[in-house]
Amino acid sequence: MSYRTWLFDLDGTLLDSVDLIVTCYRHTLTVHRGTPPDDEVWLAGLGTPLREQFKLFTDDPAELDAMVATYHDHNLAHHDAMIREYPGVKQAVASLRGRGRLGIVTSKLHAGARRGLRFLGMEDWFDVVIGADDVTRAKPDPEPVLTAMERLGGKPAATVFVGDSPHDMAAGRAAGVRTAAVLWGPFGRDHLTPHTPDHWLEYPDALTRL
Repeated sequence: MSYRTWLFDLDGTLLDSVDLIVTCYRHTLTVHRGTPPDDEVWLAGLGTPLREQFKLFTDDPAELDAMVATYHDHNLAHHDAMIREYPGVKQAVASLRGRGRLGIVTSKLHAGARRGLRFLGMEDWFDVVIGADDVTRAKPDPEPVLTAMERLGGKPAATVFVGDSPHDMAAGRAAGVRTAAVLWGPFGRDHLTPHTPDHWLEYPDALTRL
């Protein structure tokens, strides 16, 4: 398979932000519910928009807004101090530049995605960035993947979506593109196997061998 369009999730795939996400999630639930839930709860929602995650705890629109605001405030205050590069990821993505079009498909808001890419020194590497606020339906719906592919002029058979979560794999599969599951993020094979990814990437340099 020769890929011409490469789409990437951000958190857990290119950017090691898991500690930041967990800290913000626990802080938000502690503020609004007095105690954070078990880690399995936030892990199940990881990779989906915050409002969808917090709907597990309330259906009040005003409270949802307040919870999202609490999360964002805590995230902004601690963002640059808590995020990290995954070793080898930057070099692997750099090797793909010039081989095709590159895009980001994330459940973060567009501005937050841009901030993470600036931290990595990769903001100018991608031809398109699709955040949760750029579409009507976020992952695991295929709309974000389809939107990125359309803007890049990609064709499904020559497009691969690289991500770490079951939601990434489901979105890519529903969009009709190939999928590649990374194993350096928070999800293991047991979470991803049911979604039958086309490729397994144990280490970042495996990207260059696709």
